[in-house]
Amino acid sequence: MRRRWLRRGLKIAAIGGLAVAVFGLVVTSLWNWLGPAVFGAHTITFWQDLGLLVLARILFGGMHGRPGRPGHWSGRMRDRWNEMTPEERERFRQGIRSRCGGDEAADGGLEAAKE
Repeated sequence: MRRRWLRRGLKIAAIGGLAVAVFGLVVTSLWNWLGPAVFGAHTITFWQDLGLLVLARILFGGMHGRPGRPGHWSGRMRDRWNEMTPEERERFRQGIRSRCGGDEAADGGLEAAKE
């Protein structure tokens, strides 16, 4: 049983490493082909490319611990919203308005626009 899991883990690691290498080579080739012609950029090495991919993941993709759960927070909030009474919803809206610009900013702008 233990050997099977070890073999499976090694197979997954090998496939993952191969995927990273192929993706890195594709991005490096595209960068070195388009970068100098379009942006006047310098060519980069494979390792610089992997560093850029990691940096882009951190800056734009975030470092989420568990993949495959998009919208988990919004789903929980939607469930809570559906369970609220109308009075609780209004109290929640007032709390958000007081934290995000105050009642004058939220209601005053609408009143001024009407007049």
